[in-house]
Amino acid sequence: MYRYHDAFKSIVQRYTHISIITHINPDPDTIGTALGLAHILKRYGKSVEVVNASKDLPYGVDFLQGYHTIKNQMHYDNALIIACDCGDIQQFGFDVAGREMVNIDHHFVNKNFGTLNIVNPDAVSASQTLFELFEGSEDFVIDKIAATAFYAALLSDTKNFTTNNVTSATFAWVQKLLDYGANHTEVSFNLNRRNSLASMRLMALALSSLRLHLDATVATMVITQANCEATGASLLDIHPILHLSDTLATTLIGVTIIEHNSLYKVSLRSKFAYHNVALVAAAFGGGGHKSAAAFRVDKQNITLEQLIQDIIAKLKQLLQGEEA
Repeated sequence: MYRYHDAFKSIVQRYTHISIITHINPDPDTIGTALGLAHILKRYGKSVEVVNASKDLPYGVDFLQGYHTIKNQMHYDNALIIACDCGDIQQFGFDVAGREMVNIDHHFVNKNFGTLNIVNPDAVSASQTLFELFEGSEDFVIDKIAATAFYAALLSDTKNFTTNNVTSATFAWVQKLLDYGANHTEVSFNLNRRNSLASMRLMALALSSLRLHLDATVATMVITQANCEATGASLLDIHPILHLSDTLATTLIGVTIIEHNSLYKVSLRSKFAYHNVALVAAAFGGGGHKSAAAFRVDKQNITLEQLIQDIIAKLKQLLQGEEA
C-alpha cells in the first residue's frame, strides 16, 4: 500500500480542510480507522472533521481520542473527502456528488468510487490498509494514539483474531502496533467486556427466537422493534448479539434479522468462513466478507416468514456448492 503514499500526499496537500466519512451503522473498524487517520492528518497540519450520518456510535471505542468530536453533519465546504471502510458511496449517508475523494478500504466488493482508491482485500481491517500506507512515512507519522485506534479497528474486525483471514503477517503487524504503544488490555476490555444492561436483556429475547434449519447447519434469530422497545436497546446494543447464532456446535451459518423502522436488516455469519456468505448478501443487494456480510430489504415488499424462507433457499444453494 505504500506505493500509493505519494499520490495520497499529493491530493492531501491541495486541501486545507478534510472531511473523513465513516459508514452508516458504524463499527469499530470504520471509527477506529477514521480517528487514527484524523489524528495523523491533524499533526500534518490539516483541519480535519470525522463525520458519521448515524444517530448512534459504537460505545466500545469511546475511549479513543477524538471519539467525542465525531459529527453527524458535514461542516466543511469544498473539503477533501476521505472514506474509511466504505465499500460503496451509498454507505456514506451524505451527498458528496462532485467532490474529490480518497477511498480507503479492505472489502473485496468495494466499488472503487474514489478519485484515489486505496483498497487491499487481503487486509484484515481498513486500519491495516491505512497503516501500510503510512508505515515508514516521514510525513504521516504513526504514534501511540493512532496505533491504539488502528488496533481497536483490527481487534474488532478479526473478532479477537478468530476470523480465517488472520495469518502470521497479522501478528507481525500487531507487534508493530504494540511497539508504537497500543495498549492491548485497554482495547480488548473496552471492545469485549462492556455490554449494556439493555443488550443483555435483548440477548435473552433474541435467543428465544432461535430456529434451526437444514439439519441444524443454519440458525436464524429475529430481533423485533418490540424487543428493542421492551429492553430500551438501540442498534448498538444489538452488535454483541450478532455472533450468537453461529456459535452452536452444529451451525455453519448464523442469520440475524433485525426489524428497524421500515426495514429488515439481515446479518450473515459463516463459521470459519467455510462458506462465502457475501455471495448470498450480494444476491439481496448487500455485500461484505466471506465470514460476515449483510443486506437490507423493505418490509413493505416481503413478510418476515417469506424473507426467512428466501434466505434459507439461498443458503441451501451455498451449502450445496451452487451459486447463491
